[in-house]
Amino acid sequence: MAERITIVGGGLAGLTLGIGLRQRGIPVTVWEAGHYPRHRVCGEFISGAGQHSIARLGLLDKMQSAGAGYVTSAAFFAGKRLIAARPLPIRALCISRFALDEWLALEFQRLGGELQVGARWLGEFKTGIVRACGRRAEPVAHGWRLFGLKVHAHGVSLDADLEMHFAPKGHVGLCRLPDGKVNICGLFRSAVPVPDLAQRWSDWLGGSTNSVLHSRLAGAQFDKHSFCSVAGLGLSARRANQRNECCIGDALTMIPPVTGNGMSMAFESAEIAIEPLAKFSCGKLAWGQARDEIARNCDRTFSRRLRWAACLHWALFQPLARAPLLLFAARSERIWRGIFERTR
Repeated sequence: MAERITIVGGGLAGLTLGIGLRQRGIPVTVWEAGHYPRHRVCGEFISGAGQHSIARLGLLDKMQSAGAGYVTSAAFFAGKRLIAARPLPIRALCISRFALDEWLALEFQRLGGELQVGARWLGEFKTGIVRACGRRAEPVAHGWRLFGLKVHAHGVSLDADLEMHFAPKGHVGLCRLPDGKVNICGLFRSAVPVPDLAQRWSDWLGGSTNSVLHSRLAGAQFDKHSFCSVAGLGLSARRANQRNECCIGDALTMIPPVTGNGMSMAFESAEIAIEPLAKFSCGKLAWGQARDEIARNCDRTFSRRLRWAACLHWALFQPLARAPLLLFAARSERIWRGIFERTR
């Protein structure tokens, strides 16, 4: 009899891993402290190899039926100036996490998975337990407090499917969603605590008064129920082979959100973990061997893009470095494609 796999965390990585294991007949329980549907701070943008993971698991067509749509163009702004506008080298998928997480949960249950909702895991992370419960809080990173904000809105006109707006304290991404809404998601940094985000989120996401971002959102109709925030973000790359636990998704490591690759890495890391965990469950691999194989493959898959993403994240928070970087990317197709490919 196959041994049960327990996944702690019912986000993208945890549910996708659960679906992949159930497709192989492995008994799986997913523990999720929250509920579905729910909004998450997320760019809601699947760019890169994660699309291939979704397709190999037979989920792409179903995900499109659940509301996922393709986007093909991007534009970059700093203040009131357009820096660059380019087609994406590879089209990306966009879908609201409000819809996606619930759909994945229902698909997992349809396949016979056991889902414990509103239940927090209190046990140890030992044999047969996978950590997929998201990031570990890092209140201060390199002297800065990093936090993310997200809200949906109607009535926002965009020049491209995806717009990125840079400001001194962070950047805000606007992305078309298939239902006519726009996802507005920003990453910001502050040297001091920001205690009133729930009241002043529009000041952060709305941009300065003379910016393109501010004009974009001047007539927006915000869905205030979709607003959410997250603080204590730590974006330092972590290696899987330095962990004693089996980790996937953000629990393993986070990539700076400016790359648009976080959702992709969740799907990719879940796919990487499926086969070793299935072999463990069926007695073909010891737990330590399965965990180490997952760690090796994750490090091999993600290490280069994490290094490039860290450099890009640093440069885009430095106005003196950001301007020439965006200018070169705007003028050179080779540089634009190189940055895109190396962070995906």
